[in-house]
Amino acid sequence: MSVPTSVPDNLSLAAQIENLLASLAKDRSIGFPAARDIDYGPTLPLFRMLINNVGDPETAPDTAHTKAYEREVLNWHADLFRAPTGDRWGYLTGDGTEANQAAILLARDRFAGADPVLYYSQATHYWINKTAGMFGLPEVVIRTDNTGEIDYDDLRGELARRRDRPAIVVANAGTTVTEAVDDPVRIRSILSDLAIRKNHLHVDGALAGVPLVLLPERPVALDLDAVIDSVAISCHKFYGTTITGGLVLTRRSLQRAARRIAYTATTDTTIGGSRTGQLAVQMWYVMRLFGEDGHRERAEQARETARYAHSLLASIGWPAWRNVHAFTVYFTTPPLTIARRHGLSNADGGISHLICMPGVTRQQIEALVADIATVKGTDQPGPSRGVRRLVPVAQLPLSAERP
Repeated sequence: MSVPTSVPDNLSLAAQIENLLASLAKDRSIGFPAARDIDYGPTLPLFRMLINNVGDPETAPDTAHTKAYEREVLNWHADLFRAPTGDRWGYLTGDGTEANQAAILLARDRFAGADPVLYYSQATHYWINKTAGMFGLPEVVIRTDNTGEIDYDDLRGELARRRDRPAIVVANAGTTVTEAVDDPVRIRSILSDLAIRKNHLHVDGALAGVPLVLLPERPVALDLDAVIDSVAISCHKFYGTTITGGLVLTRRSLQRAARRIAYTATTDTTIGGSRTGQLAVQMWYVMRLFGEDGHRERAEQARETARYAHSLLASIGWPAWRNVHAFTVYFTTPPLTIARRHGLSNADGGISHLICMPGVTRQQIEALVADIATVKGTDQPGPSRGVRRLVPVAQLPLSAERP
């Protein structure tokens, strides 16, 4: 992607904006998880004004706000994640990071004074580690298997060592590199076996949370009524909103009492104070525009593109892998010029990934594979020690699709 590295000073204001728009429009990277198939044009006039959804979604500030739309969005997603009708709560956040922070802060406050411990896998988003430091939570990092899924035996062992302390466990519904999914039911069973009654099971579903619960067979139980205690998603990933945003959901019964803030005329239940109201309208718009069936179709089309990408890489003999239901295909890193040309994300250990979000086309995949094919058999990088740690090639057939 080519964007200006500095702000030009020889253009008018209007010309600078046009120049920037032209540069950004060239972005066709396939390594970042942002949908590109939705036109939010009808909502853009709202960005000409300040809309502030300050405070709890169920309280109305004196500012211009869109909380009625926010509540509809929250209830729609609460239904998707099967939150109890009379026991649900959440809010729209600035991004997926804040959504995760809100859930972990709620969990910490549930066990205030009892010295809770935060558990998460080594494949978890790096901000969970930063959140632990910000909130003063002791943390234990759990190993993963070769696909990026949490190692349940290691988790059991670490939990057993601290059975007398409350456990806050973060499960992933789509890790950052391989889009691996942890099994909340299995984690819940481990907590039950060890009789750790004070626990909070949170799911970081930033990328795959919504696409997974839209599947008719619901292959993973992301249910707020019985299995998990909170979930976070990113709005700008699957929904491709034009501003970053997140959503956190939990059960209201897990919250501590909130303060009433007189000068905002709202209740203080959110991490941030002021919150953009435009995000609520964009989320409401895309919810109404497609409905459940439409979003289910979007997700399945993205998976079809991922299957195609995986098979095309296999057809040229380039080592590649894909977890079942994933939009993500991860593979041996190609030469840097190719990775940069296609906006690929390069992880540690010689692994890159492409993410077939809604809007990514087969033509983009074909262009990438054609570029990789030009170097196949000449300067193809061999699996490094890091690749063998993440993906043991000796144990997998070439370009295996992981179950």
